[in-house]
This record gives sequence, structure tokens and C-alpha cells, in this order.
Amino acid sequence: MIDALFGSKTRVKLLHLFMNNPGKSFYVREITRLIDEQINSVRRELSNMMNAGVVVSSSKDNKLYYMVNNKYDHYEALCSIFADNKTTKGRLKQSSKSGTIDGLTREVQSLQSIKLAVLSGVFVSGSGSQIDLLLVGSPTKKKVKELIDILESHEGREINYSVLSYDEFYYRLSIRDRFITELVGGRHVILDDKEGVLSDSK
Repeated sequence: MIDALFGSKTRVKLLHLFMNNPGKSFYVREITRLIDEQINSVRRELSNMMNAGVVVSSSKDNKLYYMVNNKYDHYEALCSIFADNKTTKGRLKQSSKSGTIDGLTREVQSLQSIKLAVLSGVFVSGSGSQIDLLLVGSPTKKKVKELIDILESHEGREINYSVLSYDEFYYRLSIRDRFITELVGGRHVILDDKEGVLSDSK
């Protein structure tokens, strides 16, 4: 019944794939394997979804990648129908050993010069991000290392993190840089956002 409502079985499968993987991009042959549909049908539906604004594309290593456009007017409505987890805002994993969100926030704010801190990856349920922590500001390398050492000690594993200046982050956000788009478009937890850059968009 839902196939008839949305036009085709391939389109429905694509919507399930994209809405359950916000922030993650796929190339065409990868998509055909994941949804088990013919490549011509996939290309046709991707073209339709691009024209409608549901997905966006980017090129890397001579491949064209597609990901859901979380700025699409009806994004939340589609998520409510097709996403297994109905929200793109994240929550801390129950298994995380790093403590409550308040505890993590205090640890990050101890850096003082941080304007934005975002958790993803290992810390957040449903996140497929390769980055666990993004820090935006001008913290000293020593302070960042101390924080990462604490988190790695709690988690018992290496933490993948990135530190950007505020100007660089804001520029990359404004041009829809792929790294930033995938991070903030996927499931994440905002620990601190002094400028309201991401908080205001929620």
C-alpha cells in the first residue's frame, strides 16, 4: 500500500535508506546493493528525489554521492514515516561510561575557550558518524589532550575528535562542507553552543 502511495517500491526503499542514515552519503552502486534494486531504477528515482529536493549530491574520488537533505521542507514528515528512530537529535548511549550529559558538559566547559561542542559517533545512539567529538573554539592543545585522555579512559577506546576555529567552522557550515553537513545532519548531542549557531536551527 505504501508503495502505491509513494509511486514505486524503489522510491520507498530509498526513503527508508536515507531517512535511517541522516548525514551519511552513498554512491549509486552501493545503494543498489543495499536496497537490492536495479541500477537504472535507482538512478531514475534518485534523479526524481534530487529534483524534488529530498536528496543532495556531492562528488568525491570520481564518484557521485547522495545523502538526504535535512533542510527539505518535509524532512521531518518523511522521517516520521520512514525512520526507525524518529529523531535526528541524538541521545547519549546508555552504555557510555563517560557519565551524564551534565558531567560531559562540565568537562568540555572546563576548556573555557570553547564556543561549540558536539558529541556524535561512539557517544550517541543511532549515530554513524566517524567523529565522536567536535570542538569549536581556541583551546590549547594541552587542555584538549587532557580532556581526550579523560574521555578515552572512561570509554576504554580511542576517541576520534576534531578541533576547528570558530571562523573555520562557520565558513564550512555556510558552504555546506560535507564533513560539517554529515555531522550536524546526523544524530548528535550539543554540549555547548554559546553563539546559538546550531541550537537556533533546531
